[in-house]
Amino acid sequence: MSAVLPVDAPRADPAQTRVQQMLHAPLLPTLFRLATPNVMGLFAMTIVIGYDGYILGLVGADALAGIALVFPLSMLMLQMSAGGIGGATTAAVARALGAGRREDASRLAQQALLIAALLAVLFMAAMLGGGRGIFAAMGGRGPALEAALAYSNALFAGAAVIWFTNVLAAVVRGAGNMLLPSLLLVATALMHLGLSPLLVFGWGPVPGIGVAGAALSTLTVNALSAVVMVAWLLRRDGAVHLGRTPWWPQRSLWREILRVGLPASLSPVISNASIAAATAFVGHYGTAALAGYGVAARLEYILVPIAFGFGTALTAMVATNMGAGQAPRAVRVAWAGGAVVAAITGAIGVATAIAPGLWMNLFTQDAAVLAFGASYLNIVGGCYGFFGLGLALFFASQGAGRMFWPLAGSMGRLVILGVGGWLCVHVFQTSASGLFAVVALSLVVYGSTLAIAIRLGSWTR
Repeated sequence: MSAVLPVDAPRADPAQTRVQQMLHAPLLPTLFRLATPNVMGLFAMTIVIGYDGYILGLVGADALAGIALVFPLSMLMLQMSAGGIGGATTAAVARALGAGRREDASRLAQQALLIAALLAVLFMAAMLGGGRGIFAAMGGRGPALEAALAYSNALFAGAAVIWFTNVLAAVVRGAGNMLLPSLLLVATALMHLGLSPLLVFGWGPVPGIGVAGAALSTLTVNALSAVVMVAWLLRRDGAVHLGRTPWWPQRSLWREILRVGLPASLSPVISNASIAAATAFVGHYGTAALAGYGVAARLEYILVPIAFGFGTALTAMVATNMGAGQAPRAVRVAWAGGAVVAAITGAIGVATAIAPGLWMNLFTQDAAVLAFGASYLNIVGGCYGFFGLGLALFFASQGAGRMFWPLAGSMGRLVILGVGGWLCVHVFQTSASGLFAVVALSLVVYGSTLAIAIRLGSWTR
């Protein structure tokens, strides 16, 4: 016979339950429970990126070249809004809730959205006003340049939608709900798969608008996602409530978010600079080397969603424990998450280092391209565990509010690539294998720098 609760029995507070789980539940089960929906959602986003390339490839080579020009800048906005400011928002909200400061958590959510609005305006002004010059400097010419502008103008005119969606998702994650943003990523990905070709090519009474249609589809599905999250954050019993306090800028709360968010936003800039430097040096070895490197290094785009999925969970768990004064447990969370991500990414890297054809044969049968790509994976693949470790500890450091060493690790990676690559190409004139060894060393230094700093107590001093 089932028990019946009295009508006036107090109900468990779901938000408080989530906080208590992050503070007291076993580490690995909690980490996997929080990370699994994130990984699934981010893989859905990865599919969308590839799908847009496929759809615009059907429009023509100029459209494909145009979106390739826009891609680095759109990814920079995505990384800054979701990983930089977004990660800092998750950490700040989770720390406040871990310390039992619900009012502050709500205020921090409001301030994060005000920051998002400001940065969205900056992106919009820069790209609408200077997009033509930027894409021309990147090599855009003729129809490819016009395609880039059509896509870019549509996307960055709605920059606020992207910023609000990602920061709202960060607030929801900071409140301990990893499932809702991930379900919305999957749902919006499915909607985009149908809406994007409809807007690009048209059908029936709906006219096709070409390249800009893919950008408008992205904005539309993101706007729907944002509406759902706003509704969730306006619930009366929510741990974070967007209408709980008046909206006005507060310097101290901006400082709390930006002291983590600005350094974290520099990380993708440095990472992209590292990739650009490596690509430039590989280009000295010829077209086949560049193609082989491009195909082999694309594997890293599979590793990043894994690290990001676990990383967002790490940010929330570490921040909650730091806010509750449980620094030793926060460090244990970081090591547990870092070990899991390093094991997964390391296993993928070792497998492709031993049998590079498992990856390379999916993209090309050109013997020269295969040879260069196989050489890269033989040398660099075995170090992917350090790459995953560094990414995981980067997110954990956001939760701890300690961003000096993550930036130092990223800069160390860039310096090694810059100096080592220059020596390989211009001084010692080594084979491409020598340059690939430099890339491998840069990943080892990146992951090791963060691990050693945390081991020596950088979070607790």
